[in-house]
Amino acid sequence: MSSPDTKMAHISRRMLSAKAEQFTESVIREMTRLALKHGAVNLSQGFPDFAAPEEIKEAARQAISDNINQYAITWGAKPLRDAIVEKFERTQGVKYDPEREITICCGSTEAMMSAMMAIINPGDEIVVFEPFYENYGPDAILSGATPRFVKLRTPDWSFDEKELAAAFGPHTKAIILNTPNNPTGKVFTRAELEFIRDLCVRWNAYCITDEIYEHILYDGAEHISMARIEGMRDRTIVINGLSKTYSVTGWRVGWVLAPPEPTQPIRKVHDFLTVGAAAPLQQAGASAMRFPQSYYDKLASSYLTKRERLLKILTVAGFTVFKPRGAYYIMTDISGFADPDPVRFQADTKDVRFAKYLVEEIGVAVVPGSSFYNNAQDGASQVRFTFCKKEETLAAAEERLAKLHA
Repeated sequence: MSSPDTKMAHISRRMLSAKAEQFTESVIREMTRLALKHGAVNLSQGFPDFAAPEEIKEAARQAISDNINQYAITWGAKPLRDAIVEKFERTQGVKYDPEREITICCGSTEAMMSAMMAIINPGDEIVVFEPFYENYGPDAILSGATPRFVKLRTPDWSFDEKELAAAFGPHTKAIILNTPNNPTGKVFTRAELEFIRDLCVRWNAYCITDEIYEHILYDGAEHISMARIEGMRDRTIVINGLSKTYSVTGWRVGWVLAPPEPTQPIRKVHDFLTVGAAAPLQQAGASAMRFPQSYYDKLASSYLTKRERLLKILTVAGFTVFKPRGAYYIMTDISGFADPDPVRFQADTKDVRFAKYLVEEIGVAVVPGSSFYNNAQDGASQVRFTFCKKEETLAAAEERLAKLHA
């Protein structure tokens, strides 16, 4: 005879969505919680620990004082929509209609979710490069898509053209492209984009391109939006936001640029998910969109200095590093380090044990590589660091990582 507790557990499982059982909570955000718990230097989650530009903060304060505190139009305040399309045309040479081809969302995370839910039908497949930003897997599950994973391989994070071509087929609805890439720092080249374009055209698929790190580039790398590639203007869904470029990750203002046909359902999904992004922050975003080029040049230069700083710290500490060409993360190989005590740091893969050891014993929080792969074993020898931190933070990490012995 079943106990009351067993019966209740059975009822609870029946009443919960099976979708949510297919993925875990965010590992990245869990590492931030562990960093706080253990007083560790947080080089895990990609948020700056330095101040946002004074100009954008003042614009937000002014918007609130000007009583821009009620709902904006669901798909976005007109000043922000206008500013975004103007900036995109200026930087990428592609013109969008602010009335029919843009939707302002609550961060690029919601923008991605709204876009996927708007185009995915049962039986559809999406192609995802891995390692991937950890949200993409759950996004696929929640939207009902079946992901087809294609490896990016070290040291330059290149993909095999035959493997990518084999991932496309009659059920492919879209490919997700993140450039500059999180977690690898890869910046896709024009030749790579054109190869992907040919597959999208052949199989009548969209390219959903996450361009949140568009201005954080190094070593002469150029950000090329897929929307700029010949034949892809009407097949590309561009995701972006204020978070990374303007150091306001907590504002949650993102957007989708897309042709009118997918924009219509994207706006419907967005409306019933969140109604709209914060009105005064949209107004401030419109101001930020018109920052001079010198702002973006200074941003990239500042992050280049931080990249070089952390690359040196990690190399001295014994990590094998993969130099990023964009974004603000460094993927590393931990094969040179002994496996931490599997009894104390219980986990299925070495990267998770190593990350737990780092945060608890060394005092530095990182993200285990397995969180970026479909098969955890594929990331078992990798961990990711972020360098969007002030010098004092990087110096503290350097001091603590000196205790490591490869």
